[in-house]
Amino acid sequence: MKTITWKLHLKSDPNTVFDLLTTSEGRNNFWAEKAFKKGSVIHFLFPNGQTYDSQIIKTIPNKEFHLDYFNSLVKFHLEPAENGGTNLTLVNENVTESDFSEVNAGWISVLMNLKAVADFQCDLRNHDPKKTWDQGFADN
Repeated sequence: MKTITWKLHLKSDPNTVFDLLTTSEGRNNFWAEKAFKKGSVIHFLFPNGQTYDSQIIKTIPNKEFHLDYFNSLVKFHLEPAENGGTNLTLVNENVTESDFSEVNAGWISVLMNLKAVADFQCDLRNHDPKKTWDQGFADN
């Protein structure tokens, strides 16, 4: 098993970033076509039709958000940046060796779209079920 770690600096404050991660509307704006919460489970629906029920493991408002994600552990850590923005660290633990390359690249796609939405109110995804990650589209 492997661990992925990415850091991202955002101009947006931790509260704004936390809301994007932890609300259905926020996740729908940058991560999945639909990602609604029922109880402590997020029901993800992706452009290619894939679904996943993700258990929320830990939430500390404006600081941490942890969840089970495709049988791995994902941790988002938020820290206020000097300029009033946010330094986000994503840690994805227990990624299988066979999935590592795809998952590693996938997080770049998700995180860059998070930045586009949070800082520039722009969704970079194409929202076309015929142009997804499965067909080699980075803007899935």
